[in-house]
Amino acid sequence: METTRKHKVPEMEGFQARWYAKNRGTGPQLAQYRRQAAEVTSGLKEGADVLEVAPGPGFFAVELAKRGFHVTGLDISHTMVEIAIEHSGQAGVEVDFRQGDVTHAPFADESFDFVVCQAAFKNFRQPVTALNEMHRVLRPGGFAVIHDLNHEATGADIAREVEGMNVGAVAGFTVRQTLGWLRRRAFTREQFEALAAESAFGGCSVTADGIGLEVRLTR
Repeated sequence: METTRKHKVPEMEGFQARWYAKNRGTGPQLAQYRRQAAEVTSGLKEGADVLEVAPGPGFFAVELAKRGFHVTGLDISHTMVEIAIEHSGQAGVEVDFRQGDVTHAPFADESFDFVVCQAAFKNFRQPVTALNEMHRVLRPGGFAVIHDLNHEATGADIAREVEGMNVGAVAGFTVRQTLGWLRRRAFTREQFEALAAESAFGGCSVTADGIGLEVRLTR
């Protein structure tokens, strides 16, 4: 039986959720989401069904939808779902944002061609169960990509990343402190490989990407 992680995840509702959304919605950040959307969907068939797990404010999901994919977003935060719906409406694209828990994903088996999770996997208290649910909702031949902090990222790595966000000195300090705190519960490459081996995927490939790791899993 899977061991539940005992860390306490900060509440992402109300004011804190909207503060987070504001700081993730800068020009450089949105440009990065556009680049990432193009990169992670390279080779994905036109009109594919995509699930983003923990889409937060929905910026990345909107970029995926702009590329012609049918996108669904599942987030545990009620406020984040509200923000994401607002953003997709302003962007003029259709994304099906829903509130829910990835460890009990409200989708039928084999519903999606691609599953993506950005900067949230370290928060999951049952990571293997989350991976098993991603595997369950993927169609045969489908794949999942997880981007998250690297537990082994240095303070200098984080400082460079935040500098590129262009959020200003005061917010930049807060973001650096937050990332440093979040890094403590992030996974290493070896830990991701062990989790994937324990899950229904049976394995994964992991590459370093700035302060983070990219994990690819195939059904």
